[in-house]
Amino acid sequence: MKLKLRPIDTQVIVITGATSGIGLVTARKAAAKRARLVLASRNEGALKFLAEEVNAAGGEAVHAVSDVGNEEDVRKIAATARQRFGGFDTWVNNAGVSIYGNLTDVSLADHRRLFETNYWGVVHGSLVAVEHLRLRGGALINIGSALSDRAIPVQGAYCASKHAVKGFTDALRMELEHEEIPISVTLIKPAAIDTPYKDHAKNYLPVEPQNPPPVYAPEVVAEAILYCAENPERDVFVGGGGKGISAAGHYAPQITDKVMELTMFDLQESDRPATNRQENALYQPSGPYAERGGYKGHVAESSLYTKASLHPLIAGGLLLAGAGLAYVALRGSGRNENQDPNQRLTQRTI
Repeated sequence: MKLKLRPIDTQVIVITGATSGIGLVTARKAAAKRARLVLASRNEGALKFLAEEVNAAGGEAVHAVSDVGNEEDVRKIAATARQRFGGFDTWVNNAGVSIYGNLTDVSLADHRRLFETNYWGVVHGSLVAVEHLRLRGGALINIGSALSDRAIPVQGAYCASKHAVKGFTDALRMELEHEEIPISVTLIKPAAIDTPYKDHAKNYLPVEPQNPPPVYAPEVVAEAILYCAENPERDVFVGGGGKGISAAGHYAPQITDKVMELTMFDLQESDRPATNRQENALYQPSGPYAERGGYKGHVAESSLYTKASLHPLIAGGLLLAGAGLAYVALRGSGRNENQDPNQRLTQRTI
């Protein structure tokens, strides 16, 4: 079967981690485009509220309370999609959580729990999605991170899990392509995003954590996700800052290490004392039902880099047009400089 993705308004889309940040924005944007939704998270109250919001606005949504670290819960998400809509076309593995603190301070139990959500949640979701999509075709979209390519200090466990997600996703893509199974497998790699991410994270620091700049709006990630639901893409960086970190780590790893050591400890620490360390989403649903995280600095509402990477022909056309205009301007300037000074003065006056 040839790979062909359907328009959003004809799709059923599964979104895990749907009640906060990127997942919440993606759900609302997909609903606005008339997609039918299967919403999943551990927060039953927030799920019901979101499903009711979508349905009240004329959309179609059903919810499934699930912990993606539990394979049976993930299978229930797929079962819910089949029961309500007859199946699904796109599966978005978005659920995730982080830990702030030096690796030597983080308990092994917390390390393992983070991997249950961030890595095993993606594995469970991907394998269930492939079972369903292998005959009908569709899109599998895994949310990695710019930190899938380049680790930073203070969030070592999170970086390790996102490296694992990248390795799993890349291997799965090759295997499906080798078998000519019509599933588009995409890895989305966001830079720092203004979501409640840090509020959900478990914090070992003496102060409240914060995002290192540059920080982007969750809408930028949601737009990339929905684009990839309709258009096969291998991987997508969201935010030029994330691409920059990845490139720096690839081409100059030792220098990047030193820069990270000098900057990333301070950039991830606020000046506010740490609050209750038990208020986090590592083991149970917690934190705000919200799209944004209230970042105090500048939040980029768009990314020219991401738009250019997703629309290379348009970006190339703009570059060619710009080069053409520059050439015309320079050539015109050269002709003018070869003219009689009195003639140039007259032309400029006119």
